[in-house]
Amino acid sequence: MNAPDATPVALDTWPRREAYTFFSGLSDPFYSVTVTVDVTALHTYTKRRGLSFYYALVWLCTQSINQTTAFRYAIRNGQPVLLARREPSFTDLHPGAEQFHIVTMPAGDALEDFCRAARAKSRAQTEFLSAAAESDALIYFSCLPWVSLTALTNERDFDKDDAIPRITWGKYVPENGRETLGMSLEVSHRFIDGYHLGQFYQKLQKSIDEL
Repeated sequence: MNAPDATPVALDTWPRREAYTFFSGLSDPFYSVTVTVDVTALHTYTKRRGLSFYYALVWLCTQSINQTTAFRYAIRNGQPVLLARREPSFTDLHPGAEQFHIVTMPAGDALEDFCRAARAKSRAQTEFLSAAAESDALIYFSCLPWVSLTALTNERDFDKDDAIPRITWGKYVPENGRETLGMSLEVSHRFIDGYHLGQFYQKLQKSIDEL
């Protein structure tokens, strides 16, 4: 999968230049936040249509990421760039398997098409990871459907220029007649503040509620 196009950032006129410079000076500019997402409408939607709840939430998160500019920044050759889009790279399990594999593919424009394509690609995949699909324009997704998620850390080869968002959620649980889940987001403070996390969260929750 080819990396999406990117536009170099004009640092002299970039409103975020001062904050970017400040957080670039830290040895560890990454942070993680866990939020509660109401997925009642999504569960109903996917159950009625015979779709994967997991794949559907990957697609919805990807759309919300791409609609939130701050999440589309990356660093290439030491300079910030704005990506045209990010694409999902998500863990999955073959039926009956204990060892996960990582599926990377374009999100496309339609939720149901993505769900069906993701299932087919995952079922057909025989390798743990396709190195050819790796790029700096991904979103790393995972899920722990066996536990209620309240916090999470991610493994990584430490690279301050790594701006790939990492999103993980746990199982959905009943709560006051609704269904909610904990979702962890790990991001780089060089580009993403709490305000931007709030933008992502609001877009995601709205897209779920409107299903």
